[in-house]
This record gives sequence, C-alpha cells and structure tokens, in this order.
Amino acid sequence: MRSVLAEWLRGEPDLAVHDTPWRGAPALVRSVRPDVCAADLECADSYGIPPLGELCRPGPDRARPRLLVLSTANRPGLLKRAVEAGALGYVDKESSPQNLLRGIRRVAEGERFVNDSLGFGFLRAAEMPLTRRELSVLTLAAEGASIAEIAGSLHLSHGTVRNYMAAITRKTGARNRIDAIRISQGQGWL
Repeated sequence: MRSVLAEWLRGEPDLAVHDTPWRGAPALVRSVRPDVCAADLECADSYGIPPLGELCRPGPDRARPRLLVLSTANRPGLLKRAVEAGALGYVDKESSPQNLLRGIRRVAEGERFVNDSLGFGFLRAAEMPLTRRELSVLTLAAEGASIAEIAGSLHLSHGTVRNYMAAITRKTGARNRIDAIRISQGQGWL
C-alpha cells in the first residue's frame, strides 16, 4: 500500500516522494531532510510502537520535519501517540487519496489538517486512561515480552515495570496482565 501511494504521489509535480518501511525510515529522514513525514500508524512492520519520535527528531543543522499520520478512528491509542509525537496532520486511511494530498500540502505550509471522520477517535483517545509509558509497556507485553525484556527495552528497572503493569491492570479494570491486554486491544488502545 505504501509503495502504491508513493507512486501515485510522485505524479504530483510539486512533490519529491521517498518511501521506506519503518525500519529504514529514521535514517532516510535524516539523509533526505523532508519538509513532511507521512506515516501510516497501522503499518508498523516489526515495530510494536511506530517510532514517531525518531522520525521527527530535529538534526543539529535543521528544523524538525512536520509529521502527518494516516490512521483510523478505531485506533485511539495510535492517535494519542501521534498527538504526543507532535503530529500536525491526521488523515483517515479510509478517505480518498486526494485527501492525503490536501493534508500533505497543508502540513507542508505549517497548517494543521485533521479529517472530520477522525473526531470520534480523538474523543476516545482523550478518554483513554493509560499514559504513553503505560501504553509502551503494555504493547511490549502484548508482543510476549517478559518483565525483564520490557525493562531492558525501555531502560527501566524490573520493579518499575511491575508497577506499570499493576497500574495498567487497575486502570483497565482487568484481573491480570493478559486480561489488560485483551481489554486494551478491544478498545483499540494497542
């Protein structure tokens, strides 16, 4: 899908388009220095959490690229992560390709762009009880990571990870870690 959209966007004379999987995206952004990074939040390749912060990290000699994300309203956890990463544009994946083009151009001008159809997702994201760090811990847990692996990956102590898991279990109303994962996936937080 990414390649098809990139090829379609290349047909626009005022756009220079580069596409890459998530794994190579931060390096490509550093070398190309784009004005806008368009990222599909639901195509994370092998990443559980799309590396939005890595995409929009400013270099020593340049400004931070503007972030436009593609998502759907039924994934409020991803919308919340995009807001926290400072995304300027939000395009509904179910809208027309022309809508993506409008979003890219508006974000390139430094203006905010949000599809109306994502409004419900943003409302659900605002009601989500989990913090960004709790979502990171839970996402790794949902991928099968142990407490030790989560701690190593997020540079936390084992006790801190256990505390996060206890808070997640309490906030989701779950009985245990597995139940918290199930509830969070059902709500679209993961």
